[in-house]
Amino acid sequence: MARWPMFSPAAVGIVVGVQSTTTEGSIMTKLIADMSMSLDGKIAKPDHDISPLVRWFFDGDTEVGPFRTSEASAKLLRDAFESIGALIGGRTYFDLAQGWGGRHPMGVPVYILTHEPPADWPSDSTIHFVTDGLESAVAQAREAAAGKDIGVATPSLVRQCLDAGLLDELQVNVVPVVLGEGRPFFDGIEQAVDLESPEVVVGTGVTHLRYRLARGADNGTDTAAREEARRLTQAGRTA
Repeated sequence: MARWPMFSPAAVGIVVGVQSTTTEGSIMTKLIADMSMSLDGKIAKPDHDISPLVRWFFDGDTEVGPFRTSEASAKLLRDAFESIGALIGGRTYFDLAQGWGGRHPMGVPVYILTHEPPADWPSDSTIHFVTDGLESAVAQAREAAAGKDIGVATPSLVRQCLDAGLLDELQVNVVPVVLGEGRPFFDGIEQAVDLESPEVVVGTGVTHLRYRLARGADNGTDTAAREEARRLTQAGRTA
C-alpha cells in the first residue's frame, strides 16, 4: 500500500513550474504547491493511503526516474526536478517518510515546521526544523533555494499559505476516481481564493491543472461577470 507521502521524489509534494522573471530579468522565487487529488477533492484515504491517486506515475511508456508516465506528464515531472531549490513541509510529512534517512530524495534542503524537533537529529542533514512559524520557514527556504522555486509539500501548509496570501501557483493533478471517505485537500480554508484560468495538460489517467493565483485589481470583464452572477443569484433567492 502506498502511503502519503511516497518516498520517491516525484510523489512527495511535486512542484511543477518554471521560474518566473521580473522585467529586469532577475529570477523571482515562487511558492508552488502540487497534489494529486480525486474528483471529489480527496488527497488520500483516511489512513493516508494514496494508491488510487498515484497510478498515473506508472501508467505510461516514458521513463522519468523510477516512473513510467505518459509523455505529457513526464515533461511536467522533468520541469519539476529542474525548478525546485527547497521544500517546506509539516511534521506529519516528515514522520510518514521516516525522515527520508536524513536526506530528501529530491536532493534539496527541506524545512519542516514543528513544535518540537526530533532529539539527536544529525547536524549535517539537509532537513531542517523550524519552530517559529510559517513565514520563518518560507524565508529560510527562499534563501536556500537561491533563486529557484520553493515546493509546498503538504496539504496543511498549502492551506496555510493560501490563507496567508503566500502561494503563487497551485497544480492539481485530478485523477478520475471518487474516493468518498478520505482526507480533503482544501478543508478549512479561511476565505475564498481567486485563481486565474488553468493551464491544462491531459496525461494518461490524470489531468494536470496548473493555476496561478489571481492578484491585483479585477479587470473590467471580470468585475462585470461577478456583478451579473451576484445579480442573478440574488434574484433566484427572492423568486
